[in-house]
Amino acid sequence: MRWSVLGALFLFSVMTYLDRVAIGNVKTPMSEELGLSNTEMGYVFSIFTLAYGLFEIPAGYLGDRFGPRIVLTHLVVWWSVLTALTGVVGNFIWLLVVRFFFGGLQAGAYPNATCVIRSWFPPDERGRGQGVIWMAASVGGALTPFIVQPIMNHYGWRAVFYIFSLFGIVWAVFWQRWFRDNPRHKTGVNAAELERIGPPAPVTPHGNFLRMLRSPNMWYIIAMYHISVYGSYWYIFWLPSYLVESKGLVDFAPYVAMPFVLGAVFNYLGGHTVDVLVKKIGLTWARRGVGLSAGIVSATCILISIHVQDIMLVMLLLTLGYSAIQFGLPNSWAVCLDVGRDYVGSVSGAMNTAGQIGGTIASTAIGYAIDAYGWDVPLYGVAAVYLIGSLFWFGIDPNKPVIPGPQTASS
Repeated sequence: MRWSVLGALFLFSVMTYLDRVAIGNVKTPMSEELGLSNTEMGYVFSIFTLAYGLFEIPAGYLGDRFGPRIVLTHLVVWWSVLTALTGVVGNFIWLLVVRFFFGGLQAGAYPNATCVIRSWFPPDERGRGQGVIWMAASVGGALTPFIVQPIMNHYGWRAVFYIFSLFGIVWAVFWQRWFRDNPRHKTGVNAAELERIGPPAPVTPHGNFLRMLRSPNMWYIIAMYHISVYGSYWYIFWLPSYLVESKGLVDFAPYVAMPFVLGAVFNYLGGHTVDVLVKKIGLTWARRGVGLSAGIVSATCILISIHVQDIMLVMLLLTLGYSAIQFGLPNSWAVCLDVGRDYVGSVSGAMNTAGQIGGTIASTAIGYAIDAYGWDVPLYGVAAVYLIGSLFWFGIDPNKPVIPGPQTASS
């Protein structure tokens, strides 16, 4: 039954990224109709990431406190409403307002999904579980241009958001009726599977956020993810317009899909690989080795792509750069399980808050840099942050909980 739960999370993650990435795919016609520059669109992208970051910790705490069943149901319903409203806006200010609240609601997506993995999977399957969830995110990113382009061509960019909003409503109704926070309360889970999953997670006590922030381990994780997410939003929000405005492509869908398709494969491979490495070389260097190598490979591929002219070779290098980071992504979320233990929702929320603050800065800076310097300067920045972010793995100790005291071991 736990694999059925993971299947539901797979669909959830696909849907989450469909809603999130759609705006980047309609950026050109949207900005033309609303009269927005690249700098202004950068503000639109960054307001989403700002709200996403601000509400990560509260949303993670809600998952710890009330369980991901009720929290995810409410979040998905309301962000689906905001998705539809994105298609209604008629000016810059209202677009900022809608995207801010949309980002705030989406903030609870992955911290609460991590709470599900914590309750439903044993330690030696959690890397794979995170790999599947993030593979689904890449699948959502890959599917988006193929769904967006025909809708946009026939009905306009606004219809994209109306149609995408329906996916979330359907999923939320299913989740509320089918899922249970505790595997022991779910029909179809037998005694052997309960033994394999392990004991239930205890109820999380109040008042531990400040203790978490006293941990140097937590700050290394925050720094690692803060810097690493800078580059990811270039792919999520800016790649389609890079291909249209810089490379002159009209049919951009196959090219935009490339990083997300291979990234999906590497998400799963990364989760599986780190689980294998944990058994072979130990938890500490499995986590550090995957995190460090992902950043180095990605930075190298992106730097080379800037100096290549052939569009297929450019996209191959950019695809490998994105895929390397996706290979390391399940590892980043799995380390939250290692060090967060009974507080995994709060820890993963804090990590992702730092990441989204990075995304907020990046989305604004990229828009400004494109208007001021062209498309190459932002790519140099993406390569640099991926490399710098990976170096913080040397300070992360997955064996040391960020909140000391008796807790349920996670690894």
